[in-house]
Amino acid sequence: MDHENELQRRGLMLVLSSPSGAGKTTLARRLVEIDKDLRISISVTTRAPRQNEVNGRDYHFVSEDVFHSMADSGQFLEHARVFGHFYGTPIQTVKESLSNGSDILFDIDWQGAQQITEHARNDVVKIFVLPPSTDELARRLRTRAQDPKRVLSERMAKAADEITHWPEYDYVIVNEDLEIATNQINNILCAERLRRHRRTGLSRFVERLTKNTP
Repeated sequence: MDHENELQRRGLMLVLSSPSGAGKTTLARRLVEIDKDLRISISVTTRAPRQNEVNGRDYHFVSEDVFHSMADSGQFLEHARVFGHFYGTPIQTVKESLSNGSDILFDIDWQGAQQITEHARNDVVKIFVLPPSTDELARRLRTRAQDPKRVLSERMAKAADEITHWPEYDYVIVNEDLEIATNQINNILCAERLRRHRRTGLSRFVERLTKNTP
């Protein structure tokens, strides 16, 4: 396509939320592997790194004092306390990416999704990921083996409350099969990129078409 006719587009924020263990983080990683125009937002957190996590790649790990200072100075698009630790999304990087037509994937909980929606509803596409059953959810959490038993119990107890927030989302995916769920989310992303209000170059393109019409 001629660059003069190429349709410019504003980026979008693709939000994935789910109870812990439903698979949103695995889905997020699969999506960025197959879509080079999508990147994962790197959150700031006060929790300690898990095994194999790298500062600046998986999260920005900071102290609580640094986190609260960033929050007080308005550096977060959203932030919340989850299981005793704070998480936040740096706002400046998001603004720059959206204006450049880049898409950002957010692996966040319903609290963060609500805050992002309040600040930028037209730029947000929200997907809630459900497990196929509570038994499967418990099995995945045990298999992950990244948290002590006390935290696993807390996550299962909180899952029912988290699931009640599904009506707040634009789409709901049941992650029974990873490949199918990945394809479903990718289809949603492709369709959302074509929404009229995100195609900022569409008016100019149509204007050129009408001027050149015999």
